Amino acid sequence: MTAWLMYLGDDPKRVGPGYDDHRSTHYSWNSRVPNAAHVQIGDTIVLWDGNTLLGLSVIEDIQTGTGSADISSCPGCGKADIAERKTMTPKHRCWNDACKLEFEEPNVKTVPVTTYRSHYEAGWVELLGQVSGKELRALCEQPKSQNALRRLRWDDFRARVETGKNATSLVIVDKARGFIAGGHTTRMARVRNGQAAFRASLLEKFGEVCAFTGAMPAAVLDAAHLYSYSEKGKHFTFGGLLLRKDVHRLFDLGQIAINPMTFVLDVAQETRAYREYARLHCQPLTVPVDRPQEMWIQEHWAMHRAGAPQPAIPEQNIGTQTTLIA
Repeated sequence: MTAWLMYLGDDPKRVGPGYDDHRSTHYSWNSRVPNAAHVQIGDTIVLWDGNTLLGLSVIEDIQTGTGSADISSCPGCGKADIAERKTMTPKHRCWNDACKLEFEEPNVKTVPVTTYRSHYEAGWVELLGQVSGKELRALCEQPKSQNALRRLRWDDFRARVETGKNATSLVIVDKARGFIAGGHTTRMARVRNGQAAFRASLLEKFGEVCAFTGAMPAAVLDAAHLYSYSEKGKHFTFGGLLLRKDVHRLFDLGQIAINPMTFVLDVAQETRAYREYARLHCQPLTVPVDRPQEMWIQEHWAMHRAGAPQPAIPEQNIGTQTTLIA
């Protein structure tokens, strides 16, 4: 299993014009970056800002394209090993030992590049500040590397995150990797066709209501499939629910499931470590479901809760379970 420590900050070699990185959903680079073409779908992406850990996920998809990038070089030796100085003049200095030229403005050349944009929203785990930059450097295969994309010693990194102060389980990463290996990337590509109409039909049916958390602005609601879209290839209105974006990801990963006997939520033990999601455990759905949806809910439960005991229902929830509509 390959893991990458990726720098998210101001690095002109990493991105080009038009990129809009968002740390919890997508990250971009281009072919000028060492290791650019080595990153693969299913690899773990660990983001930092040079000072501290930000979070991690598993890459679901990588889109490639073409673009251009500006290369700045020393006007003396022509090498790109230059640095801008903040307080000294001239502003730039060449770090080539055979040159060492100081100058105000570099030579700039525009060159074609291959662009890469990774997507990894489903398995994102926020870990802001839990590991220092010094520790992260030491956990790289080459601790002295200055590359924006560095290979990380995953087992050692995981042990650091899952033990000690602020220990956080990374089981969700394993779930995400298994989900991707099982065809999630195909589903991600195919789900775009007809998705807007599917979502509109669910909004018309349920209103602006998350089936797990209640009334929500439409902007944060996803159209979630109760079945594997990659297998069925169609959008069935009776096969979907509106879910808030974060609980949608957890539902896809099986970290939240719907008990088909009681229609209350079952939150996986490791996810209950987070108070926000622990509150959802054993809560009833906030919307009624049609009988055809029962089949998909049973399939999802069988996939993610095979052999699991039926969860106990808190006394205050007895009598509040959602009634199926005939």
